[in-house]
Amino acid sequence: MKRKHKKYSRPKRPFDKSRIEEEAELKKTFGLKNKKEIWMANAKINSMREKAKKLIPASSEEQNAFFERLKKVGLNVSSIADVLSLDTKDYLNRRLQTILVNKKMATTSKSARQLITHKKVVVDGSVVNKPSYIVPIELENKIVLKPRREKPKKAEKPAEESKEEKEEVEEEQEPEEKPREKKTE
Repeated sequence: MKRKHKKYSRPKRPFDKSRIEEEAELKKTFGLKNKKEIWMANAKINSMREKAKKLIPASSEEQNAFFERLKKVGLNVSSIADVLSLDTKDYLNRRLQTILVNKKMATTSKSARQLITHKKVVVDGSVVNKPSYIVPIELENKIVLKPRREKPKKAEKPAEESKEEKEEVEEEQEPEEKPREKKTE
């Protein structure tokens, strides 16, 4: 069995006030579940930066291939300097949850998250239930919400009978009372 590795790293200074306030603001604006999602986005951005640094001495063809991959994801880069200047917000803007809010398919980021986790969002014909799904540009216009199913209606009752008809039916159904006889001992 393969060992799972962490996809993020915790901050080195856990009680840095400015970082905590910044993360709280990001969590609020993007409707994130917890700060771990921010740390995962930071890890992705850092790995992109590391790849860009390794591509500095590489040929322009390799660099352009790397830039094209990032452009398909939706990150606007055309040079290594652009990759190095990427921010966490740039990456978080490409999440499915954020795109639903930007396209006005959901009113808030929390409601967008709920739609996604309840499997109401379809991307290119397949249901996606991860709010952190990074939407490529080519699939951005293929996001739709599942149509609501109407509940099947119960068999309709016939039009209500008039009160007179009901009374007549009740009178017919009542058994006639027999006079009681007194018992004598």
